[in-house]
Amino acid sequence: MIFAPKRVGNLVLDPKALEEDKKHCQKIGPCGLGKQAIYLNSFFIDRRYYAVWTDVRRVFKRVAMSRGGYTGKGLFGSIPYLVVQLANGREISCNFKYEQDVDTLLAAVERDHPDIPVHSKEAQQRLAEARRKEEARFLDHLSETAQASVAALQRAKSYLEEKPEIGDNLSYSARNKRSVDGVKTSNLVLAVGILLVSMALAIVGIVFLARGEKSWPLYCVLFGFAGLLFVAGAGILPTGRRNKKAVQKDWDNAVSNAADYIKTCPDFPVPPQYAHPVVLARMIRIIREGKCEEIGEAFVIMKEELKGLDHTKTVTQEEYDEIVAVKPMFRVMDYQ
Repeated sequence: MIFAPKRVGNLVLDPKALEEDKKHCQKIGPCGLGKQAIYLNSFFIDRRYYAVWTDVRRVFKRVAMSRGGYTGKGLFGSIPYLVVQLANGREISCNFKYEQDVDTLLAAVERDHPDIPVHSKEAQQRLAEARRKEEARFLDHLSETAQASVAALQRAKSYLEEKPEIGDNLSYSARNKRSVDGVKTSNLVLAVGILLVSMALAIVGIVFLARGEKSWPLYCVLFGFAGLLFVAGAGILPTGRRNKKAVQKDWDNAVSNAADYIKTCPDFPVPPQYAHPVVLARMIRIIREGKCEEIGEAFVIMKEELKGLDHTKTVTQEEYDEIVAVKPMFRVMDYQ
């Protein structure tokens, strides 16, 4: 390889094995998961470093500049990181653009490397405490109706977990649709204005630089390209894959795939647009807490609870992850 990834742990892979492993690794955001190593990004270059799996002690998510993350406050983070702790004590932080990519990567690590923890030590302690508090709210004895409802929901949840891409695609496409549909017209007009001005500055600067000017045209070029990068990074302007028509098609396909999959599961308890394991898990908790006994009632209560959650509410990290995963689906459907 011309640009071989650099080792960050104690163990070294043979160059040929490294090349083959990186070539076939699962690319998730700027990182990658190979059979022999995990590939990590630098600030500018994707999969610039690698660490052999036996050198990895812990992998987890950190959200910076957030009212959410591991503080337990708020719902949405701003800058997600993947943190990898190595056997030599080194800690590598990899910045991601989309938090769902971090979640997808951690889910893959948890599935393929169950011996590697996917939460920080502090988060593990908080999660354990949250589970104890949650289980304390469960009823000691459920009625026969409630037991039957829980059993049906658990069967459906296990069925979905056999094909996790169904729920993942629903969640991902719903977030994209919400993001694109939520762009205000005023912001779009402002972005177009910045784009046009930036292009004009860059072109004028290049023209006058070509004519021999050496001072102010250079600033025009710099400010022009800075404006273009700003608009591109903001993600406001529509692109070939990120526009209202494209995200609507992705959402429709995700719902259609979910509908086809749940056809083979008798009496699936929720509509296909909500076919996510987290939805069923929340319904199970509602019944076990004694709030209702029937599946239909649990679904209504679950929707109302999600609807009432906003940035003013305090949640645990586990619930934060659940909300980020499923609330966009309900908002896309206007909780219908």
